[in-house]
Amino acid sequence: MTKDQSKNSAMSFAEMLEQSDRTVTQGQLITGRIIEIRKKEGKVIVDIGFKSEGEISLNEFEEIDGSTRNKVGDEIEVFVEELQGRDDMVRLSKEKADKMKVWDEISSALDKESEIEGIVKQKVKGGLSVLIRGGVKAFLPGSQVDLRPVQNLDQFVGKTYKFKIIKFNKKRGNIVLSRRAILEKERDEQKANTLSILKEGEVVEGTVKNVTDYGAFIDLGGVDGLLHITDMSWGRVTNPKEVLRVNDKIQVKVLKYDPDNEKVSLGIKQITEDPWISAQERYKPGTVVRGKVVSLKDYGAFVELEEGIEGLIHVSEMSWTKHIKHPSQMLEKGDIVEAAVLDIDTENARISLGMKQLEPNPYDVLREKYPTGCRVQGKVRNIADFGIFIEIEEGIDGLVHISDLSWTQKVRHPSELYNKGDEVEVVVLNIDIEQEKPKISLGIKQLVPDPWSRIPSQYGVGTVVKGKILKVLDFGAFIELEEGVDGLVHISEISDDHIEDPKTVLNPGDEVDVAVIGLDSEERRISLSIKAARRAESLASLQGGASGPKSTLGDVFGAKLQESLKKTDE
Repeated sequence: MTKDQSKNSAMSFAEMLEQSDRTVTQGQLITGRIIEIRKKEGKVIVDIGFKSEGEISLNEFEEIDGSTRNKVGDEIEVFVEELQGRDDMVRLSKEKADKMKVWDEISSALDKESEIEGIVKQKVKGGLSVLIRGGVKAFLPGSQVDLRPVQNLDQFVGKTYKFKIIKFNKKRGNIVLSRRAILEKERDEQKANTLSILKEGEVVEGTVKNVTDYGAFIDLGGVDGLLHITDMSWGRVTNPKEVLRVNDKIQVKVLKYDPDNEKVSLGIKQITEDPWISAQERYKPGTVVRGKVVSLKDYGAFVELEEGIEGLIHVSEMSWTKHIKHPSQMLEKGDIVEAAVLDIDTENARISLGMKQLEPNPYDVLREKYPTGCRVQGKVRNIADFGIFIEIEEGIDGLVHISDLSWTQKVRHPSELYNKGDEVEVVVLNIDIEQEKPKISLGIKQLVPDPWSRIPSQYGVGTVVKGKILKVLDFGAFIELEEGVDGLVHISEISDDHIEDPKTVLNPGDEVDVAVIGLDSEERRISLSIKAARRAESLASLQGGASGPKSTLGDVFGAKLQESLKKTDE
């Protein structure tokens, strides 16, 4: 601006003041001229033709885009807030003057419910400060920022949006905006459009609105649809948050649509073909496959062969010889494994896999290595009610059934004779490899001939023999007559005196004379008596000292035994 132009401008302003013969009052809207801009103090000094100059905060000159276009010499409209302010200067407001100037425009926008554009300047208590037309400041409450409550309002600062004026007070210069009203209107329009074209079977684009443990809600455009976890993938999805994130754009297929209740069921996996339809061709029994362990259960491991197809390796199919109680003994989640396809059931979406089938079956050579009748040394690995398991080589066990432990002894439980870890010799009775789980039958009693083929003649009733006490129990004692042959002396056959506890009169390892008082070949039981043997011995001594024909020990004992048994019956 030249000196002449500045002079003419100044004269024009002076002439205007003279012509107006103005008086300045508080609350008045008046024209002034910028005479100084004090950036350090953040003030703009304005001449309003009053005895004192006026001051305005420099912030009030900031435009909607953040710039300041006014300069010294510019004429502006100002609002008189206070005639006697600081430093005897009049307090003015450009912002309020702008508000009053655009009030008609704002009032019209409110009446017509039209939109107004603004830029979010800063976060303030309870919401956001927004600059609208003419640099007028308005307030955007936090509840009106978005369709849903917003935790972080800082993300909106510096961005331009369209708003709806929902409240204003001309006297106070307050303007309240709503962005939510604009969004609701857009949503309703989108919803109406979406509902008009929504059909089952259609593939549409949506935005992930929320992710839960059971699925995700997808915004299709004003209409929310539920994408259940089971419809996200043909494969295994344990947590939807591992697959989807809020605001993701995805393609979904409309599975079900209920227009009356506006309920929509969606799917992602249905966009592609079910892999099980052609699985029979790719996974024929005998095929060697490779996959990732995705889950471990007590009964086996699930292996993902491809997206949507998993196979199960049962614990029984993991090793030929190892005793697998839990798949974690062999595998960990995430392991890459090879296995053979054993069976496939496409109707029920099941594939059975095996790991051991990729290795030679050690049971195939067992019959040659352990022919029937051969003797093997082994270790007692486990004891069950029905027998003992003997490990004949690493990982290979055979079973000695309880009935094959002894020819003569009535074994109630195998633990009476053996302990875990005992080294024993066994005879191979049979090897059955035709079954799913090969079985090896072993025997211990078969190590010696069956003594019961001669016992009835060798140990007839009435025979008195020497025996060794093997075990003393509450009800009596087992007496070994020879290796592998023993009989029971009941507590009532120990002595003519009353015995409360056999352990007080009998000790394991001691030798005693016993008489055979009972023999059951079918049950393989020998009943013995210590007191009967003593009586026989006493009778034999008496008979030997008397005159006349002498009876044998068997005769004497037989007679007295019959008498004893008769009394017992009575």
